[in-house]
Amino acid sequence: MTHMSTDHHKEGERHEKHAVLLAMDGSEHADYAFKWYMDHLHKPSHYVVMLHVPERHAFMVGPLGGTADVQSITLMMKEEEQKERALLERLAQKLKDGGIGGKVKSVAGRPGEVIVAVADEEKALFVICGSRGKGTLRRTFLGSISDYVLHHSHVPVFICKHKDFQKDLGLGSPSLKHNESQKEERTRTASEAKE
Repeated sequence: MTHMSTDHHKEGERHEKHAVLLAMDGSEHADYAFKWYMDHLHKPSHYVVMLHVPERHAFMVGPLGGTADVQSITLMMKEEEQKERALLERLAQKLKDGGIGGKVKSVAGRPGEVIVAVADEEKALFVICGSRGKGTLRRTFLGSISDYVLHHSHVPVFICKHKDFQKDLGLGSPSLKHNESQKEERTRTASEAKE
């Protein structure tokens, strides 16, 4: 894993605050999750870690499934690096504009795995991520990052669905899910089934 980090806090401030991890991919869904966090959960005692996980696996395969040439890959990588740098600067500006203590971190790898690992590494109180609102069929075959985080995280996970995708819930707030409560529910269900 490679990573880049930019801190936006005063010296010694991090030790007095509790880390909160926000998974940020630059989408409107992630922006909505950030806004929801700020409106409903943010506290001055939080140290916000904005995590971006760039995915670069698409560079190795050309449009027809063959191997792309080195020049094309190099050009695509430079373009992606410029986009990533711009996103990281935008995220850092969000922290600065909001007067929020925290940092922007970029770690390459598989997004779900990286989010869970960084949450552990930062000793996060909870994780917040957006939901892209994939359909049931696509989610069944491909899975989703938020599903992975929800099932593998050791801390509570908030999955914020963008307001335009709230039709199925009929609500304007995300669901709060925690692995412990899920384990208790599975245990209770298994016990009832035995009886």
